Amino acid sequence: MPAPLSIGIDFGTTNTVVALADEDGLAEAVTFHHDGVTLKGFVTALCYWQERAGGRLTNRVEGGPFAMDQLMAGGGAQRFIQSFKSFAASASFRETRIFGQTTRFEDLLVAFIQTLRRHADRDLDWSGARVQIGRPVRFAGGNPDDALAMQRYRDAFGRLGLRDAHYVYEPVGAAFFYARALDRDATVLVADFGGGTSDFSVMRFARRDGRLTATPLSHAGIGIAGDSFDYRIVDHMVSPALGKGSNYRSLDKLLTVPNRYYANLARWHQLAMMKSNGDLAGLRDLAKVAVEPDRLLRFIDIIDYDLGLALYRAVSEAKVTLSAAAEAEFRFIVEDVAITGRITRADFECWIAGDVARIGATVDEALARAGIRENEIDQVFLTGGTSFVPAIRRLFTDRFDADRLTNGDQFESIAYGLALIGRDPDAGRWAA
Repeated sequence: MPAPLSIGIDFGTTNTVVALADEDGLAEAVTFHHDGVTLKGFVTALCYWQERAGGRLTNRVEGGPFAMDQLMAGGGAQRFIQSFKSFAASASFRETRIFGQTTRFEDLLVAFIQTLRRHADRDLDWSGARVQIGRPVRFAGGNPDDALAMQRYRDAFGRLGLRDAHYVYEPVGAAFFYARALDRDATVLVADFGGGTSDFSVMRFARRDGRLTATPLSHAGIGIAGDSFDYRIVDHMVSPALGKGSNYRSLDKLLTVPNRYYANLARWHQLAMMKSNGDLAGLRDLAKVAVEPDRLLRFIDIIDYDLGLALYRAVSEAKVTLSAAAEAEFRFIVEDVAITGRITRADFECWIAGDVARIGATVDEALARAGIRENEIDQVFLTGGTSFVPAIRRLFTDRFDADRLTNGDQFESIAYGLALIGRDPDAGRWAA
């Protein structure tokens, strides 16, 4: 009798990857075809819109890159939502209203996975399958409620027919994938850098009678990762060009434009909400009395013309360039909005220094919880695009010899490892 199918789901802040593992211990990612390109990741995004048919309005929803297509096509009322994993552990996020309907986090997650399954290159029938779902060691947010996040995960995936799924720490999934290549017993530190969180696990791997065994020694995580680094570029390069720190006149006083308007720049899709929450109207009023109105008018145009996605693409390109070069040209010229300038790696590293220090403290926390010293770590596995940021790389080379560091499949390793865990007859022992 063939072994049941094993599926790993890495539900990420920025991208989601699903992998399958066969009986021979080989894992492959489920792919998606979009605009003639085969993708292994599905952008974690949703776009809701309304269509009129037969004299009535019907609510529609798309996910992944197809949601982004719908957003760019425009043509009517839309609601675009991205990186909603960041809200999973937020007690203050109870629901949102989409075209008059109450929508909770669980509803967003169900809708997203349904669109992912619809666009997958194969039928993802997981009835009878062994399914492992990744979860952060610590969820994103200022005061994350991990128990609330897991209850929301279980409710959503339960509605999708996955009531018996195992939830595994994301760095444990990555560790399992990398550890297959170990040819000796080893104590391993796994560092998983996502969009919203950075997670670390210390694990002891050994082979007994040809079987890979693992003992988790500690886990630690923090809600700082790639998205935080993007925001530092926005805060220092973009926000001042949009009026942050500038002044406006009120009667006989000179006042500073409130910083709260710029908090929405932490996530590009939040800019669309400014059209309906009163912020856009407030900016229009401020522009009339601003000392430098052109800066606020740029901000207004970015909101009016839904330029947030293009803006963050420019930010991401600059960040990637700074991983390989000493400086990068920031260039955002769309419609009538132009923001350009040079960013040196030294400036960028100064901007993210506090974030890197907090990530470093979390690494130290993982080692302390495991009760081991840095020289007792045999191998360090790094995963996630942020692991290529030189300041992050130095964080590890300063603590460990460079020859102990390993980079692998940056974006699929967690899903691969989760799927391979399901091939273990005792897969439940890997669960968080």
